[in-house]
Amino acid sequence: MAKVQDIIQKKPYLAWYIKSVEDLSDESVLEHVLNYGNWDDVQTFIAIKGLEDTKNLFNKALKKRRSNYPDNIKHYFSLYLNRPIQIKKTLEKISL
Repeated sequence: MAKVQDIIQKKPYLAWYIKSVEDLSDESVLEHVLNYGNWDDVQTFIAIKGLEDTKNLFNKALKKRRSNYPDNIKHYFSLYLNRPIQIKKTLEKISL
């Protein structure tokens, strides 16, 4: 079974300063993928973790006092992750 940490292992430039990728939390991987990854990386994360878990991780990070997401990332993915009808159509096209 694939883990979200596999995304970083396949693309180490997303978190180049991290020595032990296996120790990254799912929330940290999501942050790196949204901030530095491409659209395929985001879709892979959602396919592995699931839409609801991805949305929950993202919203949990936004509720914290400090967030490492730029305003444009916060805005776009707040809109995107809260529109499950369109996301389901996109995910149907992706296969792992």
